[in-house]
Amino acid sequence: QVQVVESGGGLVQPGGSLTLSCVVSGGIFTDFDMKWYHQPIGKEQERDLVATIFTNGKTTYENFSKGRFTISRDNAKKTMYLQMNNLQPEDTGVYYCTAQELYQFWGQGTQVTVSS
Repeated sequence: QVQVVESGGGLVQPGGSLTLSCVVSGGIFTDFDMKWYHQPIGKEQERDLVATIFTNGKTTYENFSKGRFTISRDNAKKTMYLQMNNLQPEDTGVYYCTAQELYQFWGQGTQVTVSS
């Protein structure tokens, strides 16, 4: 059974940085395309794609994360990362990691709060 666990969230001031981690157990990590999603506060029905890193290492970013966020993966550690710089209040929310092959496995999310 595949399990996805995020960590690294917290409270940060505007302009600050955080690095989120996502560990996958079960399955074959190198077979998964990995993604980060953002759920804004108060919008439980909305989860916006932030970035994707494919099995071949190619990365894609949505417009709001380009230039500020960096997605990466360490296949030996079965871990994906999201380095977030210059965080702004609108980045506040829950960040979810997914591991996707034929099926998309979701984690429970990690809370990020950007506030002074």
